[in-house]
Amino acid sequence: MQDRATADTRADGANGAAEARALTLGPGEGDAIWFLTNRITIKAAAGATGGAYGLFEAELPAGFSPPLHVHHREDESFWILEGEFTVRCGERTFRASPGSFVFAPRGIPHTFVVDGSAPGRLLTLLTPGGSEAFFAGVGRPAERDGLPPPAPFDIPRLKEVGARFGIDIVGPPMMPTQDAKSLQDAKKETR
Repeated sequence: MQDRATADTRADGANGAAEARALTLGPGEGDAIWFLTNRITIKAAAGATGGAYGLFEAELPAGFSPPLHVHHREDESFWILEGEFTVRCGERTFRASPGSFVFAPRGIPHTFVVDGSAPGRLLTLLTPGGSEAFFAGVGRPAERDGLPPPAPFDIPRLKEVGARFGIDIVGPPMMPTQDAKSLQDAKKETR
């Protein structure tokens, strides 16, 4: 999909840098990328935000989990829109459902898994921006609506492109867990 974002910019006379003033994208607009088994739509790239942040929406199949990884240059935050997730950040593992916000600070290994049989959808905020280009570098333009065909992860490629963006792959993806209610019931029974 062609990015149909509009942005007003002005030249800053002091340093010649362009300053972002406005960015407008409608539903479904943005650069759509097939990344691993996901569809990512870039809503705001660093170039449009003066480097402040990158923002994308991700559609994820049930059972999806990225490899455990570390961002060294930016913090990564998630706003869960649909689906049930188990998130690992450092030594903590916790549940996240629609409406949940997750902050994964730079330098801390993290991953997540989309639990259950339903897909997930989330917004990802990268601060500062720039590493949204990592996803484009590993992925490819979406060829149609929906998710890409299932395929194994190309870990050497993730590591190669990640190194250019200060992202290290440090472990495997998470395995899907039981549904949230079963996990909560099991915890109550062991007390």
